[in-house]
Amino acid sequence: MLPLLLIAAILLLAGVWLIGRAQSQRQATGLPAGEIVYVDTGKWQRNQRSLFSRRYQLTGKPDYLIETGGELIPVEVKSTRIGSAEPYDSHKLQVAAYCLLVEDTSGRRPSYGIIQYADSTIRLPFSDDLRSELLNTLDAMRQSFSAAGVDRSHDDAIRCRNCGFSHACEQQLAGSS
Repeated sequence: MLPLLLIAAILLLAGVWLIGRAQSQRQATGLPAGEIVYVDTGKWQRNQRSLFSRRYQLTGKPDYLIETGGELIPVEVKSTRIGSAEPYDSHKLQVAAYCLLVEDTSGRRPSYGIIQYADSTIRLPFSDDLRSELLNTLDAMRQSFSAAGVDRSHDDAIRCRNCGFSHACEQQLAGSS
């Protein structure tokens, strides 16, 4: 009887330790507690279904959607390090687009989205200002689709070098090809 109680106690302690370790790892990621309801990363089986808004003519696949506190929170994972710097505007608008998609497809507006960098987690409030900035950016993008030509929007040679349109671009930065 004593060996059986000893085994049960060891298993109980191991279970408590594993639960504590899982909770601390979850906290270290900066992600909210909740159920992961959507995944589009290669680590798990990819989700083939994009979020689509007919109203905004917008589609996208966040890396994760986490349901927590009655909200669906989009999470975008970036492999880059950000340090203490502000997140890139393009990353902010990407997460804002996922928030808009969640709002339009679920009828529930998330109060924030998350950008998970390699070294930090940014909780980005989905404010009215950010929503307006996104909608204005989408309008500007749609207008540029019908323009005869659109100028390069940056001075980043690395970005030019990695661009899928560099073969057809007349505005490449020096040394980017």
